[in-house]
Amino acid sequence: MRIAAALVAFAAALLGGALAIGVASGPTRDVPLPPLAVEQDPAAPGEARHAPRRVAAPACREGDVVSMRDDVTAHGGEARRALNVFAAPGGAVLHRFGRLNANGVPTVFGILGARLDGSCAPAWYRVQLPLRPNGRTGWLRASDVRVTTVDTRIVVDLADRRVTLFKAGERVLQATAAIGKAGTPTPTGSYYVNQRLLASDPGGPFGPGAIGISAFSPTLKDWVQGGPIAIHGTNVPHLLGEAVSFGCVRVRNGDLLRLIDLVPEGTPVVIR
Repeated sequence: MRIAAALVAFAAALLGGALAIGVASGPTRDVPLPPLAVEQDPAAPGEARHAPRRVAAPACREGDVVSMRDDVTAHGGEARRALNVFAAPGGAVLHRFGRLNANGVPTVFGILGARLDGSCAPAWYRVQLPLRPNGRTGWLRASDVRVTTVDTRIVVDLADRRVTLFKAGERVLQATAAIGKAGTPTPTGSYYVNQRLLASDPGGPFGPGAIGISAFSPTLKDWVQGGPIAIHGTNVPHLLGEAVSFGCVRVRNGDLLRLIDLVPEGTPVVIR
């Protein structure tokens, strides 16, 4: 794990107080996309239309949109430069992102799908965005991001107050969690890990660090950075299993360190 020092406002955004934290990140590399299967309709013009049939990659047509996420494998896209995200390929600009986010770490998107060019290569990616409203998506040019493949997935079960990490489809960690209280609930939905952060004071309210996800508090909209949600450690472990937080998910410090080590950016996070 490569660790770089940084001072950020993320702690203030989560807890309303200042805290110096560092960045935990692994090396990012370009990876080839897995074989892509697309749906095609075999009917010629004027013939009866039939249900689409599945054809093996690399058969494709320019403009086909293929999924890049399943129950085991997902992809993250790290910004190579400042970039625009669009409502549709070549459409209106939704938002402009810097290469680094507000905490000085690389901006990362969760990739949902790809629109292919004439050679079956991705020309555009449909991505999840770390923006309000929760669940917001857009499109960016494939050349603007460096793609990585992940085989991890996090499920946060609010009823059971539990965080579960899956790797290659197998459960590798379960942790008891504290969740948001009634006035500041933890938002449900489908998100992704967009940053990993190490605390300069492991004895503080974050414990040893935090895993930032692309969700925001449904109530604390005026907080720093818009009220982002994270999975983080705690200095009050006796409250684990309770609904006591401002919306973040707290786990034991040892579990948080394992998550930071095992969970790369781009990992899907389902809160239910």
